[in-house]
Amino acid sequence: MFTRIGSAAYKKDLTNTLALCKVLNNPQQGLKTIHIAGTNGKGSCSHLLASILQEAGYKTGLYTSPHLKDFRERIRINGKMIGEQEVIEFVETYKVPFEEIEPSFFEWTFALSLQHFKKHNVEIAVIETGLGGRLDSTNIIHPDLSVITNIGWDHMDMLGDSLSKIAYEKAGIIKPNVPVVIGEFNEETFPVFQEKAKQTQSNLILASSVVDLLYFKSAYRLSAFDASFRAGMVWKNMVCDLPGIYQQKNIVTVITAALELIKLEYKITERHIRLGIEHVKTNTNLLGRWQILDHAPLIVADTGHNIDGLKYVVEQIQQQKYKQLHIVLGVVKDKDLQKVLPILPKQATYYFTKANLPRALDEKELQQAAAAHQLLGKTFESVSLAIEAAKAAASQQDFIFIGGSTFIVAEAI
Repeated sequence: MFTRIGSAAYKKDLTNTLALCKVLNNPQQGLKTIHIAGTNGKGSCSHLLASILQEAGYKTGLYTSPHLKDFRERIRINGKMIGEQEVIEFVETYKVPFEEIEPSFFEWTFALSLQHFKKHNVEIAVIETGLGGRLDSTNIIHPDLSVITNIGWDHMDMLGDSLSKIAYEKAGIIKPNVPVVIGEFNEETFPVFQEKAKQTQSNLILASSVVDLLYFKSAYRLSAFDASFRAGMVWKNMVCDLPGIYQQKNIVTVITAALELIKLEYKITERHIRLGIEHVKTNTNLLGRWQILDHAPLIVADTGHNIDGLKYVVEQIQQQKYKQLHIVLGVVKDKDLQKVLPILPKQATYYFTKANLPRALDEKELQQAAAAHQLLGKTFESVSLAIEAAKAAASQQDFIFIGGSTFIVAEAI
């Protein structure tokens, strides 16, 4: 499993997924989908878009990864997780033919999601890629719309050692004559998207040329903003129940994607978009995005784990008011610490720990690497011990942040 051991489990091939779907009588055929890739923000964008579609009255499937508390979070219809019994029955029914194919955990799970969505007559499914795009298991679908949130430094051992190479992998989800929304781009990635869109005769829509947020205030539990459109209109007093300044980019991407779906004759209105963004946590049960776990002291967990994601997290931490900062930190072994550690706050007490999985970096190794960047603190064998120590040391006016890895957050919440 990629989650547990990393790149050794990554299968760069669609053969297995196609073979699994054949066993299931190709549930992907005739299923309407939206495909979302990107280094950061694809999870939030998937949930935001699913929430808008739910508000518009569509029976909406949502496939995301990884999960935080329960495996079934990965497969939802209108925010409701797949039933335990359905998972068990699927495994029992297809165990023998599937094992002959030797699929990965991710391939099994994606096949299960397609079967679940087809069985329950989902009207539209929002599908988040697992890793990359071109060779990701999810890339067997032919969506109505493709979305690429951004390109950043992550999984370079599998996707490439330059932003243009990583962009090439993500751009693999762009399909012939299917419009594609690009959330963020730069001079290195834009030509890659442009070339792929030209090859596939796909309409390339840059979110930043469609909508802009006039201001963005992120409080403890909500974000507030006005959306301004290039056409001249302004949607005032919009609210999102996801706090976190990094959600600005995701909201711009998602509004653009929703407007594109309207052009594709989806029955979505401004009201549906507003309500979908306002109720994303309620509608989809999204976890781990600037999630408040406690007050006095304020304790927040966030799944941002690569250089770009953590930059936004650090910026958000700097906007908090507190007496002393405590950071419970853990990472996986394949994390590029030389990129990540220099951006973390030096004026903080660190509690170095590791998640309970083989891929987690030993806390003492993390402590040693962090010390070279003047990030100082003690080590703890488990996430719960690290959090207990931070709570014991913190006053009511302090701030405790928990992060560095999705798996640290999973154990914290």
